Amino acid sequence: MGQTSGGEVIARMLEAEGVLKIFGIIDGTYTRFYVNAKKLGMDIITPRHEATAPHMAGAYARLTGKLGVCMASSGPGVANVLPGVVVENAEGNRVLLITSSRRSPLTNPDRGGAYQYFNQVATIKPIAKWSGCADTFDRVPELLRRALRMSYRGRPGLVHLDVPETVMNGKHDEIGLWDPSAYRRTEPVPPPPSLVQKAADLLASAEFPLIHAGSGIIHAGAYDELAAVAEALQTPVTTSWSARGVLSEDNPLAWPMIHVAAVNEVRNAADLVLCLGSRLGETDWWGKPPYWRTPAEQRMIQVDIDEENLGVNKPADLPVLGDVKLFLAALLEALAKRDVPVDDRRRRVAKLAETKTAHRAKLDRKLEDTSVPMLTGHVAAVCRKVFDDDAVAVFDGGNTNVWANFFHHCRVPNTMVSTHHFGMLGAGLGQALGAAVARPDKKVYCIIGDGAFGFHPQEIETAVRHHLPIVFLICADKQWGMVKINQQVALKPLKTLFNMKVRHRSLPPEDCISTDLAEVEWHQVGRAMGAHGERVADPAELPAAIERSLASGRCSVIHVDVHPDKHLWAPGLIEFKDMHQEPGGK
Repeated sequence: MGQTSGGEVIARMLEAEGVLKIFGIIDGTYTRFYVNAKKLGMDIITPRHEATAPHMAGAYARLTGKLGVCMASSGPGVANVLPGVVVENAEGNRVLLITSSRRSPLTNPDRGGAYQYFNQVATIKPIAKWSGCADTFDRVPELLRRALRMSYRGRPGLVHLDVPETVMNGKHDEIGLWDPSAYRRTEPVPPPPSLVQKAADLLASAEFPLIHAGSGIIHAGAYDELAAVAEALQTPVTTSWSARGVLSEDNPLAWPMIHVAAVNEVRNAADLVLCLGSRLGETDWWGKPPYWRTPAEQRMIQVDIDEENLGVNKPADLPVLGDVKLFLAALLEALAKRDVPVDDRRRRVAKLAETKTAHRAKLDRKLEDTSVPMLTGHVAAVCRKVFDDDAVAVFDGGNTNVWANFFHHCRVPNTMVSTHHFGMLGAGLGQALGAAVARPDKKVYCIIGDGAFGFHPQEIETAVRHHLPIVFLICADKQWGMVKINQQVALKPLKTLFNMKVRHRSLPPEDCISTDLAEVEWHQVGRAMGAHGERVADPAELPAAIERSLASGRCSVIHVDVHPDKHLWAPGLIEFKDMHQEPGGK
């Protein structure tokens, strides 16, 4: 019988799962893992900080539909990776984290005083979908099978396997491994045909139905099916923030989340909601009035792969457990056999669209301001014109994220990445890296605030080293913008309003508490790491700066000076603040 190691077993199992990329920093405690992964053809992509690795893996998983894999070493490495664990699990991205730990005699049970040790599983378990430790070699395949089974069960999230360094790197007798089909679901769960027929009856007979789509559409790859069903029903489509663009926003049936009043209006017009792959969470106003109609006035069909999500926040009249892609395909066939009042619905859609169109025009009028330094909205608006429709846009950072969202137009599904559930500053750098690995044939750009960029600027070197030609656009206002505007309104509301209306500026530094930042020439920081660097303050000069960055063929850092006072007043801030209050209806 031959010899192997825990690390080799993990690598071979991941090869069987079709894993091609692994993200993380190299360490001796799991040498046999990454050495064997490399031998089996997997690329090891190393960031400069462990927290970045889960963001890389999460974006990679979201954009490819594959398992994202990252790793972290015992003690400090695992401590560093924790922020990424929290975020990627909250965002619902399918990520596997492999960590090493000190040898079992020191830690199970803890004898006290061990170097680079804490209870990694106990720490990660509450913030992950699943976490476990393979204390002995024979349990490595069993517990990795369990982790992978949990990864593909229900809503995606982050799962974690911890392996002691002696098990990871030590020599053990060969052990038989199973094909993935022998231990986890490899085919999507079909919805019950009878429930599909009931859903078709309800949707055909409804006065004015609405589709609300969540990230389940992305994980199922159900973009074509969604568009076909929306067209067959002639029903508007709203989305969760994280599912924005699952229906092209060029489609007249798409109601992007940025048009908050229009979205609230169309949701209140519907007597039936078809909810697809969404829990109707906080940024969906929990599905409650006054943003939605009451359950007595508005019935709901809810389709989800995770039974825990069915009826969790808004009662479902017809809960359906199943894959949304299969459900929509079967629903389309069922609708073809029914009379759907498309003409009446088409007229109502056109009327309701007037609010959406008016709001878009109001937003675009802001771009008539071509002063220097520029209004932040120009950054996303220019990017939308310069980059191809299928470029991946990554948005990070407080007010910068808000400005980017309100001036972005999502024309191709699954081309937008952010941390909509967690709002994590600094995650965008890792997400952009993962996006560039996931889609090497597409352009990737990241719009990020100077505060957020300061969390992980060293990852520019990662992009340079791995030849990832990402364009980073850093909106520099030299302040914590979202914090500052909230602070001003909370502490000095009348003075804030007076300064804004009369003096057209924010409060002076002495009226604020620790919200200002120092000048950093971010383009020079990028150049110091080998990236192409530009600095722009005039919106008229931004397109050429982006074109030069793309022509360089390298990672690029564009320092964009934005007007600090105007930056504070991002569109939709009132709605954003209101969104995080409990809705008043019952």
